[in-house]
Parts: sequence; C-alpha cells; structure tokens
Amino acid sequence: MDLTKYLSGKISLNDFVHRINQSGASFHVHYWGVMPKHYDNQLHKHSFFEVCFVVDGEGTYMDEKSNYTLQKNSIFLSRPGVLHQIKSEHGLSLLYVAFELVDSESNESWVHIMKSAEKCEKVILYNNSETETELLWKSLLIQATRHKQHFFEEMLTNIAGSLIISILQDFVPDLNRNNNQRNDPEQHSAFLTQARLYIHDNLSNCLKLTEVARHLHISGRHLSRIFMTELGISYSKYVQDERIKKASMLLKRSDLSLKEIAEETGFMNVQYFTRVFTSMMQTSPGRFRTMFIDIHTTTYSDT
Repeated sequence: MDLTKYLSGKISLNDFVHRINQSGASFHVHYWGVMPKHYDNQLHKHSFFEVCFVVDGEGTYMDEKSNYTLQKNSIFLSRPGVLHQIKSEHGLSLLYVAFELVDSESNESWVHIMKSAEKCEKVILYNNSETETELLWKSLLIQATRHKQHFFEEMLTNIAGSLIISILQDFVPDLNRNNNQRNDPEQHSAFLTQARLYIHDNLSNCLKLTEVARHLHISGRHLSRIFMTELGISYSKYVQDERIKKASMLLKRSDLSLKEIAEETGFMNVQYFTRVFTSMMQTSPGRFRTMFIDIHTTTYSDT
C-alpha cells in the first residue's frame, strides 16, 4: 500500500471530517494522518485518543512503562493522559487518527464505553491478514482522493464513523457486548445547552465565567457546578478545549495567519496561543498546519 497516493486524501479528510454522529455517539476528530516515513517522536501525551495503523516498517512503541514491537499490520491505541512514544530507525508507513467522544451529544452507553477504552489493557494488536478496520481505512482513503463526487462529504463521514467504531470494537470488549443496545441520548440541563451555544458563538471574546453566567441569569458558582456535575470538567477547561478545537479547524481549512487565528479563537496574543496549542496538541500551530494540509509532507521525525 503506497501511502504517497493517499496524501491528497489526508487533506480532504482534514477539510471535511471533523464531527461524526453515528449509533448514538458524537465524535470530534482532531486530525487525520498519512505519513509514508515516520521516524521518532518525543515522549508525550494527549487529552484525546490517537490510533495508529502500521502499513509497513518496523519500530517500537512505548506506552507508559511498557515497550511493544511495531511491525506491518500492527494497530495501537494511545489513550488520553498516557505518556507514549514511537521510535523507528528506518521509518514506519503510518495511518493515524485522533478523536474524542463529545459526551454532551452522546448517549450514556457510549460514555461508559469510552471510559472503558481509557482503561483498556490491550493497547496494541498484531494481525496476519486484512481486518475490517484495515479495509475500512483503505476504503476511506480511496474515497477521500476522489474529488467532486456527489455526496462526497457524506460518504467520507459515514465511512469514517464506521472506521472509528471498528477500531473501538478491536480494543473495547464493552462495545462488543453493548453494540445492540439503544439508549436515549443523555439529557443535559437547559443551562448547559445555552452556555455551550454561547461559548461556541463567542470564542473570539474573553468568555469569563461571570460574563457567561450573567448572560444566563445565574451565578458564576452555579455555572461552574453545572460544568463539573454534567460534563466532569471545569468551565475554564471546556472553554480552552473549544478554542483549540476551533483553532485546529482553522489551521486545516483556512489561510488565516496565526495572529488572525489567535484573535478568532480568543487568545490574547500569538505567543500565548502557540504555547497553549503546543501543550495540548504536542506540536506547534505552524507544524500542525504543514502536517495536515501540505501534500508534500511525507516524512516525520522529532529527534
């Protein structure tokens, strides 16, 4: 499988497939990757899931304190908050995707499934033959290279959704036990819904807790408690995550300068934006843009 043929598909996926709603789950996709030659990266962690498929090559994957051999047809899962690292002397041909569940838009069953995924014991799988996940990934890339088709975005999103669910079925036993269950979507309070909409529509603003609370005619303490109780994260963390999500999308889909993106997403200056983005995404905004929109980027090394 020659990955250079699919570099334009990588760009299409990063342009069009950001949000996937399927089977009661809503996933936010941070990025799609196609890297013909991936060497070493630094020890790092994410706040989201990242899954890599080894098309060819050999290397080593470190997850926390465990080391695993990488070879052709290996697939490995990097969990949120877990330190990990890839090493390869001669380079790996890699496909990868980074995603997280949007709890507030997903049913309770999916929230439990993703909690199980965060604790799964098996983080790497070795396959001797083609699997459903590999075939779906290949199909997705083939479709992504075919521009100007009818329902192009819809086809990509549907295949991408099937791929992510297939990946999770590989690693999460709970998903295989529960995949026929249908639950009603979690119902969040009207205050939370209004707050999320206000934040989404005003990311270029300061968005102080007191400002949003005043807009909703409730106290700041009440609003803070709503986020912790219903989403399990602080108000400030939620706002920062939304700023970075929008910044990632603008880096992939627009020609705006870093200064303009920083302003559009509510960061006080480019330096602060760069520091926060690099901390959360483990790469600088400029490098992120190059990685996911430049068809000529075929090699990665961070040593």
